[in-house]
Amino acid sequence: MKQYKAIFLDWDDTIGDWVGAEHQALRDIYRTYRLDALYPTYEDYLNAYRPYNYELWDLYGRGNISKEDLQFRRFFRPIEGLAVSAERRQELAREMGVEFLRLTNTYFTLLPGAEEVVRALANKYPLTIISNGFREVQHYKFAHSGLADCFAHTIISEEVGVNKPQPEIFRIALAMNGIQADEAVMIGDRYSSDILGAKNAGIDQIWLHTGAAEETATYIVSDLQEVLSIL
Repeated sequence: MKQYKAIFLDWDDTIGDWVGAEHQALRDIYRTYRLDALYPTYEDYLNAYRPYNYELWDLYGRGNISKEDLQFRRFFRPIEGLAVSAERRQELAREMGVEFLRLTNTYFTLLPGAEEVVRALANKYPLTIISNGFREVQHYKFAHSGLADCFAHTIISEEVGVNKPQPEIFRIALAMNGIQADEAVMIGDRYSSDILGAKNAGIDQIWLHTGAAEETATYIVSDLQEVLSIL
């Protein structure tokens, strides 16, 4: 088995349960803003919100839109049919964006088994978080995770001015650790940002993925616990 000198990790849906927190926050948004006027069920609203949100995150990762654009547009487009003025729809979208970030912090939890895996890895390697998440949200989660002592470095794209999957953010992590690309491995759940980004930077990858996959990675695992059999 190849020996590495440092481990890079994504945060959301690799260590922290973003999908769970997002789901609960969006359900609250749906109820609070009476979006049943547009969507008969919460699932209908989720189906309008989520695919577009993924598209926006990919644009953000490539540097094609700003954080502010992403935050506004993901809540504005699903309510375009709301029977209020355009100005009021814009106000509502901005309010929803602020409330959503507050709620995701409220509902933040770690994924099952994540603490055990992170602490086991931290006993053997310096760990570096590389995240595209919004600064104010990610710092809250890092501080309240109970794992802050496990990380040698935390890199948030907003703070360094470059997003995953751009290779430069991975090069920043390499420089912080004083290592070469072949001495690190990246663990993440999103192929487009975590895995492809690391691959393009010459870094090995461990892809946390369930189900069939057309894409490839250095290693593919279906559960975070399986990482411990590799590292």
